[in-house]
Amino acid sequence: MRTIKGPAIFLAQFLGDAAPFDTLESLGAWAAGLGYKGVQIPCDPRLIDLRIAAESKTYCDELKGKLARHGVEITELSTHLQGQLVAVHPAYDEPFDAFAAPEVRGNPAARQQWAVQQLMYAAQASQNLGLTAHATFSGALAWPYLYSWPPRPPGLIETAFDELARRWKPILDRFDDAGVDVCYEIHPGEDLHDGVTYEMFLERVGNHPRACLLYDPSHFVLQQLDYLAYIDHYHERIKIFHVKDAEFNPTGKQGVYGGFQSWINRAGRFRSLGDGQVDFKAIFSKMAQYDFPGWAVLEWECCIKHPEDGAREGATFIAEHIIRVADRAFDDFAAGDASDKSSGGGGDGAGAAMNRRMLGLG
Repeated sequence: MRTIKGPAIFLAQFLGDAAPFDTLESLGAWAAGLGYKGVQIPCDPRLIDLRIAAESKTYCDELKGKLARHGVEITELSTHLQGQLVAVHPAYDEPFDAFAAPEVRGNPAARQQWAVQQLMYAAQASQNLGLTAHATFSGALAWPYLYSWPPRPPGLIETAFDELARRWKPILDRFDDAGVDVCYEIHPGEDLHDGVTYEMFLERVGNHPRACLLYDPSHFVLQQLDYLAYIDHYHERIKIFHVKDAEFNPTGKQGVYGGFQSWINRAGRFRSLGDGQVDFKAIFSKMAQYDFPGWAVLEWECCIKHPEDGAREGATFIAEHIIRVADRAFDDFAAGDASDKSSGGGGDGAGAAMNRRMLGLG
């Protein structure tokens, strides 16, 4: 088993125009001062030039060097916004236009091509940075039809997922060439929003080895999905872990859908670490049990607490929940003499003889 790496922090919610939140190096120094050892970097031009990172390993080495001066590593890159734009239903064209470069806004076809190119750059940039996983969204064509009223025509959802897979397959292949896993954050607003929809997509991309998962329990609390059993089902595909808290307090007036209320007035709300209902002790235990290979990354979102307080508390919270895994079995002290042990099975030698004696077989 491996000990989870961390704590790390996703920088997207903290990026701003004023120091120390305005440059990658200053954000790295700020994070290090709070106790973080890694940063997950959104592919925002204020932090990284994706095209240059894809073309220049020297540029990538310089980025890593700026952070290394403060004792911080890059955990993963994120293209959540660009991934969203790989597949956009026309109902969302206008609000999602803000996610794209100015020159492609108002042109859905050009915007999609731009998004795909950004993902292709991200694959090579991740390889140049020595990373093995990448965080993103799937985008959505079927989301407006989530609730089947009026009844959906036959084949509507299947057609949407066929198209989603068609758009992502070349991207997944490019990441495969780069040796990097694409980790979809399972999230409301995405066609991949739970385990069943992920499996629908996975089947259509031929169980692609790079079609992996970003695990974030907060989104499962809000839709009342068993976030611990989810790890049992999909641990082999989980390669990125967002440590994010949430709470769900339904009333006689609202539940999962939230009644179109603001975040603070919803039954389901994101909270700072330790302020919500997520059982992180159980989650970290399962991650250790299944030998999770990556980082524990804070994604801070809360409708009440100040972000800087959430970031400061989050570093300590994650550090205290990371389980240093055992390097030997806890009951080794009670084992027999080493000379009597076999390497396993019912093989030859002294170990096999002892096993037969213990079973009364002579």
